[in-house]
Amino acid sequence: MPTYHYRCSKCGHEEDIFQRMTEDALTKCSKCGEESFERVISAGGGFVLKGSGFYSTDYCGSKSSSSGGSAPSGGCSTGSCPFAQ
Repeated sequence: MPTYHYRCSKCGHEEDIFQRMTEDALTKCSKCGEESFERVISAGGGFVLKGSGFYSTDYCGSKSSSSGGSAPSGGCSTGSCPFAQ
């Protein structure tokens, strides 16, 4: 479930709330009770890849051309990849 950041335009109260994507946005402030709660777009909850199996964690080693059995310039281990050209 995504985390949405809300801010009240009356009292300034800010809150992060877990909601389903299908749920309607909240409008009532949990602090002052006014119908002035607004969803705020923020960069705080960025997309993070965790665990094994993701490109950022599996291939984060240094790239050196001196390694003996490296893949051809196309990136396929056999050198016959149709997308390598």
